Amino acid sequence: MTTHDSTPVAGSDADTAADTAADTAFASASADDRRAVTGKRRIAFAVYVADAGRLPGLQTLLRSLALTDPALCEDVVVLHPGLPDASFDAAHRLHPRLTPRTAAGPRDVFRIDGYDTVIALTPASVVLGRLDALLRLRTGVAAVPRTGPDGVPDPRNGIPDDGLLVIQRQDLDHAVPPAVPDVPESVLVPLDSRYDFRASRLGDDLAVPEGVVVLNFAGERRPCTGPAHEARARFDLDDEAFRAAYLALPGAKHPDLLLHLALPFPDGSRPPIDLVRQLAEIHRGRGHHDLAVALLGEAVAGRPDLPRCHETLGVCLMALSRYEEAETHLLLATASPDFAPRAYGQLARLAWLLGRTEDARGYALAGLESDPTDANCRAWYARTSEMVTAAATAPDVPPGEQLAHVALFAEGDENAGDKVLPEAVRSCFTADTGPDRWHQQHAHLLVDEAGLERLNARRAVIVGGGGLFLPDTAPNGNSGWQWNIPDDVLARITAPLAVFAVGYNVFDGQRYRRERFAASLRALVERSAFFGLRNHGSVARVRELLPASLREKVRYQPCPTTVARHLDPRLAEPAVREDTVLINCAYDRAGLRFGHDYGHFLAEMAAAIRAISGAAEVRYAAHMPADERFVDDLRREHGLALPVEPLYLLSNDAIRDLYRRTRLVIGMRGHAGMIPFGCGTPVISLVSHPKLAYFLADIDRSDWGVSVHERALGARLAERALAVLADHPAAVADVHDRQRSLWSATRENLALLRELTGLPDPFGEPGAGPVVPAPRSAAGEDRAAPSLRTAPPTP
Repeated sequence: MTTHDSTPVAGSDADTAADTAADTAFASASADDRRAVTGKRRIAFAVYVADAGRLPGLQTLLRSLALTDPALCEDVVVLHPGLPDASFDAAHRLHPRLTPRTAAGPRDVFRIDGYDTVIALTPASVVLGRLDALLRLRTGVAAVPRTGPDGVPDPRNGIPDDGLLVIQRQDLDHAVPPAVPDVPESVLVPLDSRYDFRASRLGDDLAVPEGVVVLNFAGERRPCTGPAHEARARFDLDDEAFRAAYLALPGAKHPDLLLHLALPFPDGSRPPIDLVRQLAEIHRGRGHHDLAVALLGEAVAGRPDLPRCHETLGVCLMALSRYEEAETHLLLATASPDFAPRAYGQLARLAWLLGRTEDARGYALAGLESDPTDANCRAWYARTSEMVTAAATAPDVPPGEQLAHVALFAEGDENAGDKVLPEAVRSCFTADTGPDRWHQQHAHLLVDEAGLERLNARRAVIVGGGGLFLPDTAPNGNSGWQWNIPDDVLARITAPLAVFAVGYNVFDGQRYRRERFAASLRALVERSAFFGLRNHGSVARVRELLPASLREKVRYQPCPTTVARHLDPRLAEPAVREDTVLINCAYDRAGLRFGHDYGHFLAEMAAAIRAISGAAEVRYAAHMPADERFVDDLRREHGLALPVEPLYLLSNDAIRDLYRRTRLVIGMRGHAGMIPFGCGTPVISLVSHPKLAYFLADIDRSDWGVSVHERALGARLAERALAVLADHPAAVADVHDRQRSLWSATRENLALLRELTGLPDPFGEPGAGPVVPAPRSAAGEDRAAPSLRTAPPTP
């Protein structure tokens, strides 16, 4: 796939040319492509069209694909001998991801690059059943064997040149075989005949057998009669009939296909309101909130009787920072008892974003009155009640003696990593990480004039703690990333501003618009005295979005969780370990993480767990409640039960202690690797997001990661884990050795920060003794007298 993530070319005469390039070069990007980092499998269908006479067959095939499995939409590569581009106009109307390529012949399906799995079909075929089993294939070249002289399929006869193939590119030699049937027998995988059933076997009278998935008419010369041809004829539809048939199908539909076939609406038609809302939800999920608002705004005009649409419209307006309009539509949604609790929950969040804590609590209470069991409203009521109490008991500390900290601050059952991280950032600057020394500013809260005044009253503003460069966790129209600050407000920050250990957390395959983010990012880098990102992968990605004049300001600053042993003398002591291994998995944006490979991942993990269990007890570390899906699926699908450690219920100290007491952590979340690593515990990463591979590359230990898409995941993971357990002291020593370079980079950056901002040295003179550990609250926060931490001795 061609991406638009190339580095913008900066003009040498003026920065304005580079600025324009940085703003526009990424605006039309479709999806972030980092499969080379994550190992994510890319799949395509391929069809060879020998001449223009085969184009109607191609169109029939495309309709059959969409109508048989409306939730499936992979790239379709159409190979052809040089037909005019206009020849494919009709096919483009049927599929949003169709790419014609010139080819010498049908065997060029083996030459298609950019994909790991290619499913080759023929325009003489139609799809009658779901292709899930083919999408899950991981080895060889699969085909229905050709029959021998006795009419019996025989794999030794090779593969057909006019039938279905499932090609795994990594199993082929680099040299393309001279003829399709000459694919080595060693890589052939026989398929059941129902995946490429020949219509010639049926004659004119026999019905298509039940269970046939692909019906192939290759070689047919007879008139189109009989049940087989009737099965194909039902896909011979004009565009309008095909669109109507697809939209009328029940169940889930692929977002790409649904948008492609539903829009634009036919002239003069009034589309069903449920369809409009579905399309708006797709736009919302992709961060195209303006498109969602355009669709819904017209649909709900003068229609207060559409609460579900008003709720979606309100959420999209909130994401555009059009807060007053958002509140109006969310209030309209509360008129329906069915939607009132959800709408009140969104209203509570909106009021909280604007600093209206009492209003937020009132909305949450109204939601609970509508439905006392609503978990979201209950969480907002608890959060806002705690905020009111905290404000009443806040220490009376002069603002000039504090640092401001902008971050994501997790509460309740939220991500355990996001609880540990802000404290780790603050510990790089002061021993006291509590409210005496720090003014806490949640990144999602709108920075208005009063907020700006509070920030400027502090000694410095530290922005750090989490993958803040992410477009969709809490979208806003002010910045395009997690800190909700308008550009004009950012420009008026007078306190020293430092961006410290932030991550670029876009998922492999994630779609988002970069233009607002790129402009805000440029303003942030220009304004910052220090700009450090937590891995070199993030550094490279962010530099791509900047003009040349700003790129060198972007520095590497490791996540403070990875050097915890150097920040807290208690963690530098030798750990007393139990004979356990902890596993963690993540399920947010599961489609982007696993693609079609979740069943494979689960089976391979079950095999690995069985192997590792012979050497240590395997337990499960859940960073948030949603992570526990792995335990449920593992028990249901493979009969394995794992004890669960709910880290989201633990204090920061307890989280670190748990990770220190185990011998190995196998984690999919970034901080399921970085926190235990920082505590001195060996880790293996289950790579489903680029950031895990970025971290391992930074410490020169890419072999500590295994892609969730790896074919031999179970065997590789078990081999690596058992090796760590067999020589655990060496593995721990390796972790300590890797930490030294991260600590050195951190110390260098902190020295630069002192020079740029005038902040005191948080670690004192080199060689100073360790600070006395500060007492901590149940939440794991330091509560110490005002003082600056001195450095613990390097182990």
